[in-house]
Amino acid sequence: MNPVYFILGTPGSGRRGIVRDLIENGLGADEKAVVLLAESEAADPQDEKLAALANVEMHRWKWTAPEIPPAKLPHDATVFLFADSRAGPIDQLEALKPWLERQGRELARIFTVLDCGLAEKHPVLRQWFDACIHFSDVVFLTNRSGVGNKWLSDFLKHFKDERFPCHFVQVKAKGALPTPLVWLDPTPRRVSQYFEEDYVDLSDVIIETGDDEDDEGEPIKPGEDDGIIPPEPYFVRQRSGRRDREVPDLRDIFPAK
Repeated sequence: MNPVYFILGTPGSGRRGIVRDLIENGLGADEKAVVLLAESEAADPQDEKLAALANVEMHRWKWTAPEIPPAKLPHDATVFLFADSRAGPIDQLEALKPWLERQGRELARIFTVLDCGLAEKHPVLRQWFDACIHFSDVVFLTNRSGVGNKWLSDFLKHFKDERFPCHFVQVKAKGALPTPLVWLDPTPRRVSQYFEEDYVDLSDVIIETGDDEDDEGEPIKPGEDDGIIPPEPYFVRQRSGRRDREVPDLRDIFPAK
């Protein structure tokens, strides 16, 4: 297996520190790791710590919609691919699967690093985080200092009530992650079925067979009434090209400097 870990999160959420911890304490000293960081990401003090690890290579990549560009990767390396935090996460997630196929790689897990302070301050970002968590196997909760206990409890209760299978890990301000091997375990725990081998993309398929229309005369798509497994809901597009489920644009919260 040539594993790839895909890391979602907002700018300054602590993604690089978590990945450094996972590599340093979850991989063997002789296990190669490649860190792919988007060009748009600002420099971070953790960059030097990551680069200082003897088994780590760091490279920058540039998101050019609608594809993730090819990368020259050592065949025996574990890859940590950071999503471009200023670009749409859904576009990048949709592009991740064909990129993995072209690279001859397998998805290990998807991580979301959730900045609790930011999420509490900007309720509009709830849709953004909900979308990321829908695809995630592990959610790391960072920057919890000063966050109201009720807000955090209510936030987590929603996913518990909806029986989300992903792990939620409360990250301490200082100190190593607990049980890093558990989070690196490639067993899928995400809601989305998009990355499963038997997933068939039916998002653009329209059934037009006589009376197969809804009350407004629109053709019925697979999964609505015919028992076919529905497409990934975040990828479904309207006739206009816009997605059925849109998420906020982080550039409205983090304007370019």
